[in-house]
Amino acid sequence: MNTNNLSTSVIFPIGEKLETDRFKGTVWLKMLTPADSALPIGNVTFEPGCRNNWHKHAGGQILLVTGGRGYYQEWDKPVQELHPGDVVTIAADVKHWHGAAKDSWFSHLAIEVHPEIGPATWLEPVADDDYNQLK
Repeated sequence: MNTNNLSTSVIFPIGEKLETDRFKGTVWLKMLTPADSALPIGNVTFEPGCRNNWHKHAGGQILLVTGGRGYYQEWDKPVQELHPGDVVTIAADVKHWHGAAKDSWFSHLAIEVHPEIGPATWLEPVADDDYNQLK
């Protein structure tokens, strides 16, 4: 990966490229605490245009935006544009997605809240028509 295009505000290692069908585009993950810990924290870095599928977390999730420009959306609610310093608190079992803007890398810390309740439930991809309407 060419890291020269990453925002200079990216402060954590990008980690390993994920091979998964849960994202459209390329994403990297660096777990900062163990995935099986009481509070898993991962640094997630999205290439421009990358986003994850709709999903929900049994115990909720917190996103701390550390670099780039991206989006967050809950089901049946408007899209929120995200920038470094933004914090998103996601309640348990709220269907949502997040990812990079088309023209920007995007990084956030993803904090899994109450992981003992259960893992994330992955759902359908974000429709290209919906994503392509974003500025």
